[in-house]
Formats: sequence, C-alpha cells, structure tokens
Amino acid sequence: MIRVENLSKCFALHNQGGAIIPVMAGAELVVAPGECVGLVGQSGAGKSTLMRMIYGNYLSNGGRILVGGLDVAQADPRQIIHLRRAVLGHVSQFLRVVPRVPTLQVVAEPLLRLGHPTAEAEARAATLLARLNVPERLWSLSPTTFSGGEQQRVNIARGFVHDYPALLLDEPTASLDAVNRAVVLSLIEEAKARGAAILGIFHDEGARNRVCDRLIDVSRFTPEVAV
Repeated sequence: MIRVENLSKCFALHNQGGAIIPVMAGAELVVAPGECVGLVGQSGAGKSTLMRMIYGNYLSNGGRILVGGLDVAQADPRQIIHLRRAVLGHVSQFLRVVPRVPTLQVVAEPLLRLGHPTAEAEARAATLLARLNVPERLWSLSPTTFSGGEQQRVNIARGFVHDYPALLLDEPTASLDAVNRAVVLSLIEEAKARGAAILGIFHDEGARNRVCDRLIDVSRFTPEVAV
C-alpha cells in the first residue's frame, strides 16, 4: 500500500549561498495492508522528512513514493488532494484548523468532503470525540482554544474519522495520559484489523512495542556528509 523506492532528499540553504545539504539517500520501505511500521533513529535522522515526502509536503530529489498506486513524487496537486481526501490520512503533532469552526465540524470535515451526509459525519465524529474523552460541552467550541492534550485528541479523532486505507502517524500518543493513550492504541489496532497500512513515529517505546509489526531505522538512509 505504501512503497518507497530509492528516495533521496536535499535541502538548499538559500541564506548560506545556496549550499546543498543532502539529508536522505536510497530510502526504501514497504508497508503492507494491515501492517504498522515504526520509524526509528536519532534526532535529525530524517523520520519527519520522510513522512512529509510521503504526504506530499516535501518534494523529493529522486526515487519513487507509491501510495495506493499513485507516485506522490510525480503527482500533480489535484492528485495529491484526492489522495489525502480518500486514501492517505495523517495525524500530526499539531492541530491546524480554521479558527471559529466548531470542534464537531472539524472532526467531521473529512467525511463531509467525501460526500457523506452531515448527520452521518457528525455522528461518527461525536463517537470518536466521546471515545477520546473530549467533553461534549467543548464540541461546539473552536479547538484553537483548547489545551495541547485536547487539541491532540481532536486531531486524532479527525485522522481516524474516515477509514483511510493508509495512515501516517506522527507521535500520536505524545502528551496523552494513560487512559487516552490506551484509546489511541486501540484505534490503531482497529485500523490495522480492517487492513490499513500504517507508518508512524513512536518515541513511546511501550506504544511502539504494542502496535508496530516492524521497525525501520531511518539513520541508515542518512548520507555521511549530512549534518
């Protein structure tokens, strides 16, 4: 479902005379349906960079990124938008939403964009918010006013509201208490059971051991000349 082949990435330092810094070379990985693969490696090894290339936020300098048969490295913006709507979900560490939009609508939005009826989308959103212990009194408020932990749970609900065939998870259990951490790990296990291909960054070793089928050390894709 997710396949990376001979992927490379360089950054140009425009404020330092255009110096080119290679940060990744020869990256290879495969994530099959129903599998969760964890990215590990020291800070700066390129875990987040690799995830951002797969999601289409960073352009690669070489290689292929296949998600559901689409080569993200060569795809045009419309193809990437469609991929993100229907195929590839992403749970980041930070919630980015339009201010003043109620939390229930924020979580339901991925389903609404796919044409689901409003009542159905909001019911699914409500179920996830309740499961993640976001108080119902907050659902009509904008999540931009919430605490960091509450925003993270809204972000997780939004990421799991649609049954994406592939998911990218960036520290999904960070800053969560034990109760909500357990809920998130259960959501990941349920996504695996329905056949989702999941690629994640988990600094929480216990979470990694519970949900990851394999680990890939991204450090082996870091060129020796990279800082």
